[in-house]
Amino acid sequence: MKKIIFTIGITGILTLTLAFTAPTVTKLVSKAGHINFFSHTAIEDITADNFKVVSTLDTETGVVVYSVPMQGFEFEKALMQKHYNSSKFLDTKKFPKAKFKGQITNITDINFDKDGTYNVSVDGEMTLHGVTKAITETATITVKGNKIIVETKLKLTLADYNINFKKGKPSTNIAKIIDVTSKSEYTKKG
Repeated sequence: MKKIIFTIGITGILTLTLAFTAPTVTKLVSKAGHINFFSHTAIEDITADNFKVVSTLDTETGVVVYSVPMQGFEFEKALMQKHYNSSKFLDTKKFPKAKFKGQITNITDINFDKDGTYNVSVDGEMTLHGVTKAITETATITVKGNKIIVETKLKLTLADYNINFKKGKPSTNIAKIIDVTSKSEYTKKG
C-alpha cells in the first residue's frame, strides 16, 4: 500500500488561514444617491432633485442610514429654491441635513448573491427640520451582478416635521403632503 504525503509549506498555511478568516464586507456605501420630491396643488407643481445623498447599507444586519444635505435640492426656478432654503420655510442654514436610520426587518429574505428583486419593510427614524419621527416604509431592493439598488416611495406630511410658512398664512403653492422618491446604488466588493 502506498502512502501519499501532502505537505503544505508555511506560506500555504498562512494563505489558507487568511482565506478562511478574512472578514466578509457587509457595509456598502452609496455616495451618489438621488432623492426627488414632488408637490402638486391647484396653483402649481413643485419638484426638486438632490443627487448628493450619501447612504450605507449593511447586508448582514439590515441597517440602512441616509444623510441628505438639504441645500443640495435643485429646483426648476431659482425663486422656489430661495423660498425652500429660507428661514420662513425649511431654514436649511439652521437644519442643514436630514437623516434616516433604519432597519430592514426582513433582511433574511434577501439573497445578495443572487440576481432578483426583493420587497422589504424598513422601520426607522427620520430627522428633518429638527424633528425626529418613527416611520415604517416599504422599499424594493434589486440585486443585479455586483450592484444593489434600493428604491422607495413615500408620502411626507410637512406638518409632522413643523414645516410650514412662518409669519402669516400657510402657502397655497405647496401641498401639505409631498411625494418623495429615493434611489441609491451600491457596489458589492469582491
